[in-house]
Amino acid sequence: MANLVETLTDATKSIGVNAAYGAPVEIDGASFVPVALVWAGFGGGNGTASSPGATEKKLGAGDAGGEGFGGGGLSVPIGAYVTGPDGKATFEPNLIALLAVSLPVVVATGWSLAKFVRALKK
Repeated sequence: MANLVETLTDATKSIGVNAAYGAPVEIDGASFVPVALVWAGFGGGNGTASSPGATEKKLGAGDAGGEGFGGGGLSVPIGAYVTGPDGKATFEPNLIALLAVSLPVVVATGWSLAKFVRALKK
């Protein structure tokens, strides 16, 4: 398990600023820096079996105590910072991605408001 944790730690060092902002790209005198919404989550596990007064005994992977692991991530491109010939940087959003990212918030808000209105009518 210790080697797995070390491997995961090494693999996830790039999550953060380097994952959210891409390398600048030059196109026709303008500089573009892509921006993404990045999310990552990981789990872990281990197991031992013990009873009061007994010494701990490590169980195999198929036994009830088992070991486990999980992880996942998401990266959604939300836009880019564009620097023109005048040197000013502006954020240009990716509207389709922003709508996709904001959809769960809109749905949850609508659902909550509907429940609230129903509660007020009773």
